[in-house]
Amino acid sequence: MNGAIVVTGAARGIGRAIAERLAANPLFTVIGVDLAPELAMSEDITPVQVDLTTDEGLAEVKRVVEVANVPLLGLVNNAGITRDSRLINMTDEDFSAVLEVNLGAAYRLSTELADHFNEGGSIVNIASRAYLGNFGQYNYSMSKGGVVGLTRALALSLAPHIRVNAIAPGLIGTEMAMAIPEDVLGKMVSAIPLGRMGSPEEIANVVWFLLTPLSSYVTGHVVVVGGGRSLS
Repeated sequence: MNGAIVVTGAARGIGRAIAERLAANPLFTVIGVDLAPELAMSEDITPVQVDLTTDEGLAEVKRVVEVANVPLLGLVNNAGITRDSRLINMTDEDFSAVLEVNLGAAYRLSTELADHFNEGGSIVNIASRAYLGNFGQYNYSMSKGGVVGLTRALALSLAPHIRVNAIAPGLIGTEMAMAIPEDVLGKMVSAIPLGRMGSPEEIANVVWFLLTPLSSYVTGHVVVVGGGRSLS
C-alpha cells in the first residue's frame, strides 16, 4: 500500500539509516524530521526541519503529513539527545531538555498524528537498553524508561487500529558511541556475547519488521537489540 511514514531524528545515525531503509521502497513517502540542517539528504525523503518540542514544530509535521495526500502508515519516534553527568552535577536545564526531546516529543507527536493514521498503522518508538539504568545517564535512562511505559500505554489506547512497539538498542556504532574513550568502549564491547557493536542498519531492519504487516500481531512489545547482552 502507498503511504507516508514519519521518521524523527532522521539527519544522522540510527534515524538516518531508518529513513534511507524505508525510502528504498517506492511505495513509501518518507518524511524525515530533524532540527539539524543535514536533514536534506536524499531526494527520496521529504525533509522537515523543526523543533519537535514546540507547538509550531508539531504543527508543521502535521501539515506536511496532510499535504502528502497519502495514508499515514507509520511513525518512528527516534529523535533523542543526551546531557550526561553525575547526578550531583545535573542541572535543571539538562534534565528538562532530555525529557522534553526524548519522551515529550514522542508523546506529543504520537497523539498529534493518531487521528491521521490509516487502519493498521504502526508506531515504533526508539528506546534504549539504558532504560535499565546507566551510570552518568540519570536523565537519559529516565527518559527511555518513560518511552517504554509510553509504548505500552499507547498500544493499549490505540488498539486495534494502530500497533505501537519499541526497540531498545544496545551499543550501536553511531557518532555517540565513537566518542566513548577507546579503553572504555573496548570493555563495553567485550561484554556483548556477539563480540561487536551493532550497526544503525541492523536497527533499521527491526524497525522495518515492526512497521510492516510482517509484525501484524505484535503490539505493546519492547524488542531489545543488543547482541545478546543480559538485561540485568
